[in-house]
Amino acid sequence: MTTAKILVVEDEAIVAKDLQYRLNKFGYTVPAIASSGEEAINKAVEILPDLVLMDIRLKGNMDGIEAAQEISRQLDIPIIYLTAYADDTTLQRAKITEPFGYLLKPFKEKELQTNIEITLVKHGLERQLKANKKWLDALLKSISDGVIASDLQELVTFMNPVAENLTGWKQEEAFGRNSSEVFNIANGETHHPIENPITKVLQDGSIINLPTETILIAKDGAEIPIDDSAAPIKDDKDNITGAVLIFRDITERKRAIEARQREIEQEKLVSQLEEINELKNDFLSLVSHELRSPLSNIKVMIQMLQTSTDMQENQHYLELMDAECDRELELINDLLDLQRLESSSYSIITPDALLLQQWLPWVIERFQIRIQEHQQTLQINLPANLPPLSSDGTSLERILGELLNNACKYTPPGGEIILSVGHNSSETPSKTIISISNSTEIPVTELPRIFEKFYRLPYADIWNQGGSGLGLPIVQKLVEQLQGTIQVESSNGWTTFTLTLPDL
Repeated sequence: MTTAKILVVEDEAIVAKDLQYRLNKFGYTVPAIASSGEEAINKAVEILPDLVLMDIRLKGNMDGIEAAQEISRQLDIPIIYLTAYADDTTLQRAKITEPFGYLLKPFKEKELQTNIEITLVKHGLERQLKANKKWLDALLKSISDGVIASDLQELVTFMNPVAENLTGWKQEEAFGRNSSEVFNIANGETHHPIENPITKVLQDGSIINLPTETILIAKDGAEIPIDDSAAPIKDDKDNITGAVLIFRDITERKRAIEARQREIEQEKLVSQLEEINELKNDFLSLVSHELRSPLSNIKVMIQMLQTSTDMQENQHYLELMDAECDRELELINDLLDLQRLESSSYSIITPDALLLQQWLPWVIERFQIRIQEHQQTLQINLPANLPPLSSDGTSLERILGELLNNACKYTPPGGEIILSVGHNSSETPSKTIISISNSTEIPVTELPRIFEKFYRLPYADIWNQGGSGLGLPIVQKLVEQLQGTIQVESSNGWTTFTLTLPDL
């Protein structure tokens, strides 16, 4: 039972009173009875009833249908017609006003009550649906993302203002058009068209996202980077009834990402410059120290010569000064060589056809005396069928000379040095592999530093031969110029440098 307010519009007073009595008996309230169309409108505006029972034939110039039409225009109130007329003309006029019921007199009480209850419930649901629709429309219009909805035929049924601004289409002109025409997308890099996501959503029934680097091509041809997702619209039985697109302009986001990327690159560049500056300062400090050291020793020995009268002692100082001069010259020459190798964007290479079976013994010959003096042994593994190596002989001689010099310097008495040569013809171009091993081991912590400028293994120069610490950096640069590679391994009491060279 409900306490709904009902406005009765009936020009027959007796019939009106009878209706009021019945409605009160049902539990409804009847705050007013109107006998004309004009009065019905005024009463409806005044009391705002929950329902109007409207007779079609009324006194005055306005009949019930006209009154119902005006009430519906001003107020959201359901109307049930109570009439004795059922002709087609009257019925067609009544249908235009979208009544909730049409009862022919005479009617039964239960029929009247049922129609009223159904009308109140139905109108309540419709009002709630309208409220939800208004709320949803307001929400979709207020969000910052573009929204486009379509039906099962991919035809546009809704667009919010953001979608209108981004696409350049107004909802009125887009309504009923294929969504692919309105939502025209392509790859931002290739400009190849991208399939309409609504098509895939309607086919698969799943949520999908646009690929990266997607652009929206607006109606005026403007290109806007976007990202989005598309989802199916389903009814309460999980049947797909359409699809919805949510998309946004990511121009500012891309600019922010690009700006951040530039910032990161600048920070990296600053860091690299700081590192280079630090390395330069370290290098200058090392160079100045290495250059001053022999000169300081020479100056001390000159002072000793000036005060000494012992010829034998003077001869010793002269020999030491000569050694320090050689050391200074070697350091300067190495510095000049390294600077030339590092600063040259290209180098002049003059390939020679080197017959290693004849050429290598000639290179090794100048180390034989030192190896004998140090009681070391040199083993050479040189196959007889090696093909000629096309490479720069001068550069390769310097490389092998530095590696053999280090092997002699760091190998203890009784130690062994092994030089092995191999050839790999399975690659194009073919490769010649030269390895020099000696029976000493470099600590794991020191191994990564051996190609650093001025780096010398601590406490490893057992023969006190000294050196500039620039030999291996020069070797590394020379190998790069010969388009080869050099690797070093050290374990189980052995250290091996492996040189791989292509034919030039």
